[in-house]
Amino acid sequence: MNSRAVAAGVVSKWLSDGGFVERLLDPVAADRAFVTEMVYGVVKGRRTLEWIAARCSRRQPDPATLPFLMIGLCQTWFMSNVEEYAAVNETVTAAKAVLGDARGGFVNAVLRRALREKALIERELVAASLGVRESHPDLLVDRWVSTKGLRQATRLCRWNNERPRTVIRINLLRTDMGSFRSELEQHDMAVVPHPFAPERCIVLPPGVRVEDVPGYAEGLFCVQDPSTLAPVQMLDPQPGETVLDACAAPGGKAIFIGELMQGKGALVAMDLVDGRLDLLRKNRDRARMDFMEIRRGNAGAASRLLGGRTFDAILADVPCTNTGTLRRRAEARWRFSAKRLSDLMDTQRSILDGLAALLRPGGRIVYSTCSLEREENEKQVTSWIRKRPDFSIVRESLLFPPDTDTDGGYSALLRRG
Repeated sequence: MNSRAVAAGVVSKWLSDGGFVERLLDPVAADRAFVTEMVYGVVKGRRTLEWIAARCSRRQPDPATLPFLMIGLCQTWFMSNVEEYAAVNETVTAAKAVLGDARGGFVNAVLRRALREKALIERELVAASLGVRESHPDLLVDRWVSTKGLRQATRLCRWNNERPRTVIRINLLRTDMGSFRSELEQHDMAVVPHPFAPERCIVLPPGVRVEDVPGYAEGLFCVQDPSTLAPVQMLDPQPGETVLDACAAPGGKAIFIGELMQGKGALVAMDLVDGRLDLLRKNRDRARMDFMEIRRGNAGAASRLLGGRTFDAILADVPCTNTGTLRRRAEARWRFSAKRLSDLMDTQRSILDGLAALLRPGGRIVYSTCSLEREENEKQVTSWIRKRPDFSIVRESLLFPPDTDTDGGYSALLRRG
């Protein structure tokens, strides 16, 4: 099937069902990289593309036609590696094959008008609202403008729309940065240390498959954004301690904890979903973290599940709205809602309540999110501490993506008196 038709089919399912794009792309084999680029371009640029489609058509596109319009416009607006005439011709051909000549002709008319008037449309977009121009929902844009100001909100929206990079963290128990860099250079792979954590993290060149990087099978590295190192470093796990990673999958943080513990002590990694647990086990085994114990369970009920065990240190990387990772998790911006935020805050409180009983006197919890929303971060922690006088806040940290060149995230170190 035409790759544009495949991409339009994935977009159609996503628009109708709101599923996870990564899972919708799983069955795609032929031209996978090109299809993936188109689909994620549409997911990120949804609001801008819908605005252009509405501006260039005299009637509302039906649900079957809109994905083809968005795929065609995505190529001409966001994909400089595709010739405009090819983008239009191939998309129209795909639309006619799937939708018939009439609706395919409508796609042709809209795409060609958008091309003819592209310079004018781009000027109009400059004057459009931030949400339309940078393709974000007004609910998020308004929140960020209110809490961070227009300039920072604009920087964040633009950051979210850039192509994510693949970053790997070197396991310093298994190798050292010098040796690892030499191995990559011998395979003609450019080595670019990540500025946030240059001693541990490397940015992979575009187009390099992680599995093709030397040391993958041997577990010499994990794919891991540098932002995720911050809560583990704040927790500061020590060799010989008993440590719990309560929401551990896919395992990058748990493996880093094990590295800092030098494989000595007790490390329990917990998660709830079977598929995520499978990935956690796979990553643990590849990293040779044999001393890591994996348990299935809800972090909010961890005390019952772990049979009265207590811990020196606990990492609670709780479920959240993911607003700090919208460059990487493009569809999360469209899932954000007041109800979803409220439901997640309830879950976060439940997890903190459940984990508190597992902590030894003098022990510590790091509460962390990949959210930029105050309700999930400092407000959540402050509210919880008021009801738990036996705990205190030692310090907090917030990573703002345009400043740190990482995903965004919040961490708070809480100590039990």
